Amino acid sequence: MAVYVALGANQPAHYKGETVAPAQTFLLAIGCLQRSGVNVISASNLWQSPAWPDPHTQPPYVNAVVEIESALDPLALLHLLKQTEAAFGRTASARNAPRPLDLDILDYHGQVINYDGRTKSQGETLTLPHPRMLERPFVLMPLAEIAPHWADPIKKRAITDWTARLALKDVAPLKRLGALL
Repeated sequence: MAVYVALGANQPAHYKGETVAPAQTFLLAIGCLQRSGVNVISASNLWQSPAWPDPHTQPPYVNAVVEIESALDPLALLHLLKQTEAAFGRTASARNAPRPLDLDILDYHGQVINYDGRTKSQGETLTLPHPRMLERPFVLMPLAEIAPHWADPIKKRAITDWTARLALKDVAPLKRLGALL
């Protein structure tokens, strides 16, 4: 079983005094993760999706999924991803707000985790597999590119079953932009 991380952005990031577009942000963020001991095994193409819930209020998103190897446990990996987001200018904001970088663990070796740390000192919560990934074509389509064998560890359904369940109105606006790596 592998570890999969989703990348998303629809705002330029500010990193080390530079302003960079989402695709470049992804490459720089992957570099940061690799310097922290995360090994990227494979990467999907870049995908563009309309902003949600209202595509007229903010720019479209660029999305991708990477398969990684890491010695970090799930919470330590989550912490590293949050640190990386912050390094690119991500701040706490409202749900679905525009962002320069969003990094989410989708699946961690097929484990089912429901950790609510809000009462702990770290304040982090982690639910795996990612609780909304199966409803999101901008996650499932790139994941299917690099993990056609993936199956939901809870319902045991293949990714092809999940992608077939997506509404055409949600899949049609997606655009494959080209290779991330």
